[in-house]
Amino acid sequence: MQLFKRTVLCGQVTKEFLGKTVTLNGWVHRRRDHGGVIFVDLRDRSGLVQLVFNPAVCKDTADAAHALRSEFVVAVQGAVVARGPEAVNEKLPTGHIEVHVTSLKILNKSAALPFQIEDEGTISEELRLKYRYLDLRRQSMQNSLRVRHEVLFAMRSYFNTQGFYEIETPILSKSTPGGARNFLVPSRSQPGTFYGLVESPQIYKQLLMAGGMDRYFQIARCFRDEALRASRQPEFTQLDIEMAFIDEEAIQTVCEGLFKILWKQFLHIDLQLPLKRYTFDDVFKRYGSDKPDMRFGLELQDVTSVFAKLELSFVKAAIHAGGQAGCIVVKDHSFSRTDMDRWSDRVTKELGAKGLLWFKWREDGTPDSPITKFLPSDFLAQLQDVIPGLTKNDAMFVVIGEYDDAWTVLGQLRLALGKELHLIDASSFELFWVTDFPMFEHDKESKKWVARHHQFTSPQDGWETQELKDIKARAYDLVCNGEELGGGSIRIHSAEAQSKIFDLLGMTREKAEEKFKFLLDAQNFGYPPEGGVAFGVDRLIMLLTGTDAIRDVIAFPKTQNGSCLMMSSPSTVEDAQLRELHIKSTYSDPKMMAHKKIENS
Repeated sequence: MQLFKRTVLCGQVTKEFLGKTVTLNGWVHRRRDHGGVIFVDLRDRSGLVQLVFNPAVCKDTADAAHALRSEFVVAVQGAVVARGPEAVNEKLPTGHIEVHVTSLKILNKSAALPFQIEDEGTISEELRLKYRYLDLRRQSMQNSLRVRHEVLFAMRSYFNTQGFYEIETPILSKSTPGGARNFLVPSRSQPGTFYGLVESPQIYKQLLMAGGMDRYFQIARCFRDEALRASRQPEFTQLDIEMAFIDEEAIQTVCEGLFKILWKQFLHIDLQLPLKRYTFDDVFKRYGSDKPDMRFGLELQDVTSVFAKLELSFVKAAIHAGGQAGCIVVKDHSFSRTDMDRWSDRVTKELGAKGLLWFKWREDGTPDSPITKFLPSDFLAQLQDVIPGLTKNDAMFVVIGEYDDAWTVLGQLRLALGKELHLIDASSFELFWVTDFPMFEHDKESKKWVARHHQFTSPQDGWETQELKDIKARAYDLVCNGEELGGGSIRIHSAEAQSKIFDLLGMTREKAEEKFKFLLDAQNFGYPPEGGVAFGVDRLIMLLTGTDAIRDVIAFPKTQNGSCLMMSSPSTVEDAQLRELHIKSTYSDPKMMAHKKIENS
């Protein structure tokens, strides 16, 4: 077996190895029989190399090669030879050479595959996740995980040069309110008590600053028991950063230095610093989102002044109740009436709006709309007074309602129009900061004010005399192409201010002491001014690799309902395990109960 100890990776056998003997290990990617001469593409994570089994070179080895099939694991030894000019493959780093094999050992065979490894993009996701170890052999997955490794390495290298300590914080922690739902872990040694899996190291990193660590970072595992989607997983990775004795600009400057390195290394883009900064109020007014995609236009317009004049009962009622009319203008585009009705249906059925008004214009400039008969003859001229540049060649979509609701719907409609009308330049990257977020937001279900970021975020100066809706937070998000890459804030460092924020959120002193006594105590022992930020590593890798699904950049992800198809988890456990933990499940599966009833009979 010593004969087959690997000397080089498959993808590294280039012209520099001509005339040398190499030993390779890997998987049979493809096998071709050319009348007795067998050609095999051998694959490992570094790439492919072509093997030649020629009876004229070694008959026994060539005969043995007839048994090779896809995904057999083999070890080979042979001489590196230049390919003929007609056989050169310029697409491969190894395309100028081939290995003439003199020795072959089959290390393991493969059963018939559930899918072919080379079938990029044609495999169902369910099958990919069930046989994830096979899916990981595909070139796209190997590339994603390679990029992931290189990004994490670059992060660590950068923060080391900036004087940061990498410090691990606990995963088993205290279940605390105020964020996403925690996963709970029962304690066997302390019956009736539970750990919460941390949704982020937020409190720990604040306590590290109280401990004088000054500059901390961590590539942290985080857990959230919440609804999943394409860019969300129940367990995920976060780049966590915290700094003492700083302000917003200092934190943002450090982060920009990292992203300049990442953009240059992985996207070959020279990021211009400092990045642009926009306030929350500005981007929401213009784009209907706090994480707008700025790669295209279609900015929102306020047309309340025009629609307030219309003699249309539902319009007058909505505006009289404090609502506003916002619109999107699509320049020089001809929509059919069917197109406009389809967009109207989509907005009401998919985006939850009460309705969408649309307008286009005939050749003579008169409006064409479902509410044409309610419109004045100079309607286009009135709109042109508030929307400079509007012409009869344009189309307009209008939503009327409460500002936050109407602008949110318009923001979603803007994105949908941008994608369908191919207005987005997929090759560009618009990276910028959004600042000055509202400190609180009103939750319609609970009818309570809640922290928009989290309850440890510092409010901006003057907050004590302001109404809740007007208080701004010292918070900031980094946004790219419609995705929030991460966010952070300056933290509250005064126990008195922290208690007042808890009061505003309706948290009693007793509840605050129960949940956060350790933090409130720390704030009384020389707690420094500090702040931080956290970035979603998985989402960042998605962006850098050009995929749109977070599962493509995680080695072993979960499905949409949080299941691992490969390991069939989550799963039931033995009653004995539950008794050890002093817990029992109250859930009854009707199918399981029926099965037990049959067994007992």
